[in-house]
Amino acid sequence: MSEDKAVTPSAQSGGATLTKDAAPGETLLKVTGLQKHFPIRKGLLQRQVGAVRAVDGLDFEVRSGETLGVVGESGCGKSTMGRLITRLLEPTAGTVEFEGKDITHLGVGAMRPMRRDVQMIFQDPYSSLNPRHTIGTIVSAPFKLQGVTPEGGVKKEVQRLLSVVGLNPEHYNRYPHEFSGGQRQRIGIARALALNPKLVVADEPVSALDVSIQAQVVNLLDDLQQELGLTYVIIAHDLSVVRHVSDRIAVMYLGKIVELADRDSLYKAPMHPYTKALMSAVPIPDPRRKSAKSERILLQGDVPSPISPPSGCRFHTRCWKATQICTTTEPPLLELKPGQQVACHHPENFEDQAPQDTVLLTAAKQAAELVADEVLAESAATSAAVAAEVGQTPAKETLAKETPVKETPTVEAPAVETPVKETPAEEK
Repeated sequence: MSEDKAVTPSAQSGGATLTKDAAPGETLLKVTGLQKHFPIRKGLLQRQVGAVRAVDGLDFEVRSGETLGVVGESGCGKSTMGRLITRLLEPTAGTVEFEGKDITHLGVGAMRPMRRDVQMIFQDPYSSLNPRHTIGTIVSAPFKLQGVTPEGGVKKEVQRLLSVVGLNPEHYNRYPHEFSGGQRQRIGIARALALNPKLVVADEPVSALDVSIQAQVVNLLDDLQQELGLTYVIIAHDLSVVRHVSDRIAVMYLGKIVELADRDSLYKAPMHPYTKALMSAVPIPDPRRKSAKSERILLQGDVPSPISPPSGCRFHTRCWKATQICTTTEPPLLELKPGQQVACHHPENFEDQAPQDTVLLTAAKQAAELVADEVLAESAATSAAVAAEVGQTPAKETLAKETPVKETPTVEAPAVETPVKETPAEEK
């Protein structure tokens, strides 16, 4: 991308020096207890009868210059979280701090200067561009809204931005319908980068694009980050894309973060069972593995309703390791390894956090039938080895606890079934 060389001179244009303020590694965005509940109203008086808990308590930080990837199933609250941290939605509770300043409840006037620093790339390139406006009008809109006059004029700066994202500057006067999906997404990226922001939230920027175009857009985002020093929060459901671009990854499930770790740790040794199931679903493009037995973990059932999420751990209705404590006590997000936080009572690749609770729920037994025996055996052996290394639980004792879990349906069914039937919360 030879045109990218022209990015540096814009540092003198209005508001373009913003990116240089934050030193690399410093906390740029801090989110604490973030919640968003959408009310459900019924009746003639429109009384509230419930709420959709789209985001239900998030705590994380984004450091300057890094890329935080956010993954999870559809409906887990990823897009809502992106709109909350860019203040396109008003949070129900919690705080959002940008560069140490609380922006949670800033009004429209107070947020206007902050819009230079925080921009968003939307998922659908077809609906995010006004079909009645030319590309020049769309990309130049941020300059007019912020009252910024770039050096050389608005038209020259817009044409430079178009060349930066790989489009022909001569297409300044064309309309969105004259471009393909990938080209429209590049236009959205150019609009987001117009004021040289510090933080860019990309809501599934490549999910609506053809596979051959996805790599080009991802590489473009990576190149722009290197040259402009951008900080990204990339929301996606494609784990391959997230692995390629992210420094750290947050895994969301039903409105909460269940695991937050750096990229290498998460992909080599996921600690939450849900993360392990997600990783097993990533296809491996290797013809030699065509006839190999799949070790994919099939999760039972659908994601529970965010209107009335399960008590305790929200994943216990689909987890093959769920016990009684998972139905009553919500696991906190703890840093069990350096740089790796997980919210689980029975984590993978680590010693058990609730070793006294070994009786599986009925839902866990049914889920375990969908997990390959090799995966269960590997999980038990790894957890035992880690526990022995840490020194908190002897390896033999851990293996003794894990073995009945694998053999419950055949060897110890009579002994285990009785207490399971008496468990009041087993079917939550």
